[in-house]
Amino acid sequence: METLVTVKVSVVLCPIMTDIDQKERIKQAAHDLVMKYSIRSVSMDDIAASVGMSKKTLYQYYKDKDELVKAVIDSVIESNRCKCDLHVEQADNAVHEIFLAMEMMVEMFKTMNPAILYEMQKYHPEAHQHFQQHKMQYLLGHVGKNIERGIAEELYRPEINVNILAKFRIESMFIPFHPEFHQSLGKYTLIEIEEQIITNFLFGLVTQKGYKLALRYMAQKEKIIINNK
Repeated sequence: METLVTVKVSVVLCPIMTDIDQKERIKQAAHDLVMKYSIRSVSMDDIAASVGMSKKTLYQYYKDKDELVKAVIDSVIESNRCKCDLHVEQADNAVHEIFLAMEMMVEMFKTMNPAILYEMQKYHPEAHQHFQQHKMQYLLGHVGKNIERGIAEELYRPEINVNILAKFRIESMFIPFHPEFHQSLGKYTLIEIEEQIITNFLFGLVTQKGYKLALRYMAQKEKIIINNK
């Protein structure tokens, strides 16, 4: 039986918010709105209203929407790097690392509008350039290291070409964000599509030993999902 715990809360006066705090609050509000509704659908008026300030005041912190979108994307990139690095440390093996990445994707894509990447590329080129650098440098290297780890652990097939498969994984990761693709599969969520892609990628990598391990992690994952319903 679960035990109910009464939490004692102290009432304190909130400190005066600094300019840095305000910038972070604006950026977080912009992040939440953009992820849910997409970049083009969210105006500076919407963001200003969500943090309870005038648009004139908002422009004291971010000179325009371009700068704010770039700040949002940079924070997403930083968070992604931190979590990926943590997964490498936490994972028992290369297959486990991929399942940890799946958990991160579920959380990230739960409220993410698939039009974001297309709109960023079209309307905010500087933010898109930063994202592309992250994709083709950090993420590509991260996937490559996972494949090398799996081969060393005898969980992935030794004949795999690491460079080709890492590049394939990175490109396939972003296929669901193409407008034509996600529109043609409108009845499926972004999470459902991504899980199918990454699961099939994983089973294309594994040895018999890795296959049995992947099945075990999948069973654990399904058990968690059932228990949380």
